[in-house]
Amino acid sequence: MTRDDLCEMLAEQTPACGRAREALLSGGAFDVWEGLVPADRHFHTYRTRSRVTQRHRQVTLGLDETVDILEGAGDKLLRSGLIRTADRVWTFTLFLNAAATTVLACAGVARTSHDGY
Repeated sequence: MTRDDLCEMLAEQTPACGRAREALLSGGAFDVWEGLVPADRHFHTYRTRSRVTQRHRQVTLGLDETVDILEGAGDKLLRSGLIRTADRVWTFTLFLNAAATTVLACAGVARTSHDGY
């Protein structure tokens, strides 16, 4: 998948998608993995992640919307990916359909001072 392909797929699925697209256009790093994981497995992981980030007052974008989308996707197989801003302040997690032709959801998390990268 090319940077341009991914940019075209990022629309307004969640509030984080536009920012993820901007990160790509500004030279951010990205990767889309080959493995497929059922959406309900991602749902449980990201529902927990949402609770933890809220408890730690970590800045997120589109995480709650992504959790809702993952819950609605049930057991559909999804491909995931990652976009990191060039300054490494934001990391965006992407969820795509199995063929990697459509982005279904995108969630962003801002780096905290103790993230260490």
